[in-house]
Formats: sequence, structure tokens, C-alpha cells
Amino acid sequence: MKLIVNARVLPVSAAPIENGAVLVDGTKIAGVGEHLGAPEGTEIVDARGLTLTPGLVDAHTHITTSDEMELYGMDDTNEMTNPVTPGLNILDSIYVRDKNVAESREKGGVTCVQTLPGSANVIGGTGAIIKLKQASVVDEMLVKSPSCMKAALGENPIRVYKENGRRTPTTRMGNAYTMRKALQDARNYLEKKKYRKDGEAFETNLDMEALALVLDRKIKLSVHSHRADDICTAVRIAEEFGLDFTIEHCTEGQFIAPWLAAHHVKAAVGPTFGVPVKPELRHQSWETLLALRDAGVHICILTDHPVIPLYGQILSASLAARAGLTEAEALRCVTLSSAEHLGIEDRVGSIDAGKDADLVLWNGNPLDTRCHPVMTMIDGKAEYCAL
Repeated sequence: MKLIVNARVLPVSAAPIENGAVLVDGTKIAGVGEHLGAPEGTEIVDARGLTLTPGLVDAHTHITTSDEMELYGMDDTNEMTNPVTPGLNILDSIYVRDKNVAESREKGGVTCVQTLPGSANVIGGTGAIIKLKQASVVDEMLVKSPSCMKAALGENPIRVYKENGRRTPTTRMGNAYTMRKALQDARNYLEKKKYRKDGEAFETNLDMEALALVLDRKIKLSVHSHRADDICTAVRIAEEFGLDFTIEHCTEGQFIAPWLAAHHVKAAVGPTFGVPVKPELRHQSWETLLALRDAGVHICILTDHPVIPLYGQILSASLAARAGLTEAEALRCVTLSSAEHLGIEDRVGSIDAGKDADLVLWNGNPLDTRCHPVMTMIDGKAEYCAL
């Protein structure tokens, strides 16, 4: 057991505890409060003058698949050969020795992320949620796989397939058609599978089986969409097929915030800290988070690593607070709200008894850009410690 004492504890799910303690039993949080007892032999960590938060969670990254030191030809994020590739699984591209794994937990206090295929294809394949801990094989890092089906609307698929032999999609209409057709093909496949005669041979289709997880609401359809019209198209198609879905990026969400709230959208917003590099980002602004918050839309902050380095997620939260989110809201956007976006809030995102012991000690206010982690704990183990 470990007992962290004398810390300013920011549970996220509850009010701050100015002189708090957290008890860790194995991989789990066993208790949170002001005065906690512990059995004899418990390791005591004196965190006087330090701030304790949950480990940060990023709902949308490409970490372990797109090391910035690799040549473009070795980028394992996008399979740019077919606009519909649901059978792909990002698990098969994860490189556990990516230096960004250690850097993210040590510099940024990030402990859990979703890593995804890129946005070259309308249907890109399934993602995975992983812990950023030292591991020999990816299986040791896994929280959930598959975690979602990555999809994309807007400029990226259009650009890729205009350049790739002028095949559909080359317009936003083509994007929407391609997405609808893929989902309808999967629906038809499931009907044939359901009503085949006893003993009748049936050829398994890996792409259709993967999309069946989306149609059966076992995983979410996570749709890359920046422009307001693309966001609306994503919502419209998801509702047509009765899907559980999320919007990724939501750059122009401020223009349709009440509409998004009415449709119960969960939006992962960003990367906002950076230069707009394509036309659909022309309205990139911190105001997006504020407008969505004010309308009652569920929001979290993403980095899209390596677009923004994952260790910069806390910097994004700090800039969001400077723009108008409260500090509590900004911290929630990179912890519990991200976990809720992924559907793993029962395990991570806040300091509560029974949750995974993913904890970060900071040498001050984590939203002060001069501060940094001095200890990052994942599943009860100190994966980084500079105390």
C-alpha cells in the first residue's frame, strides 16, 4: 500500500481538499480524504507543497503509430488505399517503444489515451485505449480494444482520393455517400447472416464484422469533422442508423452549439493550440469550447498527437482557462470529461475510491505553465518520480 499525504488534492469529481490524503492499494485507489489511516508497513509519500490530480486522459491521439522521428513513408497511421477500411485495427500499428510514451507521462502527466487511425479514409478502422506505462508488448497497456470506429468527413478523404486516381469521394457528397453505403452494406450483411438457412455456408467478411460492432452499439462511431456542415452530416448519418457516436475536433461547433446540445453530442475539441493549416480550420478558436460549454454540450480537449505533442495537453487546458473556462472546467476537460467521452469514467479521470490509481503530483498548480509533474503513477506504480 501507498499513502500520499499533505497534498492539495484535486479529485475533479468533488471539491478540492487542501490538506488531503489518498490511499493506494495495489492498482486501485482505496480512499480519499483529509485524514486516512493505513496499515503498518504502508509506504508514505509526503506531498507537502504539491498538488495531486488524476492522470490526464486524451480521447484522440495517434501516439505510438506516428513517431515524429520516422520518415513519412513509415507512418503507420493511414492506410490510403481504400476509403472504407473498417477491418483495420490500430492495435496492429502500436509501437510500445515510441519515446513519446515516456515523454507524455513525465512532462505532461498523461496516463491514458485513445490512439486512432488517421483521417485519410471515410471509414478508417478501430482505435484502442491504452495506458502510457512501460510495457514489453501492447497487450500490457490495453484498457479497451476495439474502442471505437474511426471515421472522417471533410477535406482529408476528399484530398486523398482526388490525388489517388480521382475515385469516390472527391466531394462532401461523396464522403456522406461513402459513409452511408458502408453502414448500409454492413446492415445488409447482418440481415443475410441472421436469416441464412441452417447449415448454409456463410462467408465471414472482416470489414462487415467490424462495422457490425458499430451498428450493434458495442463501440462508438468517432467522426473527424471540423466544419459545421460536416459535423451536421456526421450527426445526421449517426442518427439515421441509430448509432452511438462522438464528434472529433468540432472546430466550427460554436456556430451550431445549441443544435449540438439538442442532439446530445459529445465533442472532443481541438487541437486549438496551433496554426490553421487548411481551409476548414479557418475558424479555429478557443471560443469553440466556451460556446459549447455555454450551450450545455459535453466537451473535452484533445491534442491529436503528434499535431500537438501529447505532453502539451495540460498547456491546452491552461490556454482554455485563460480564454474563459474556469480552472475546474479546464482540468475536467483533460481528465474526467475525456474519460466520459471514451466511456471509461468508471476507471479513470477522477480521484475516487475504486478507480485505477492513475495519479499525478505537480510542483504547483497544474494549469500554471511553469509547473510540471514530479511523480506520475499508473495503476499504482510510479512510472516517473523526481521527488
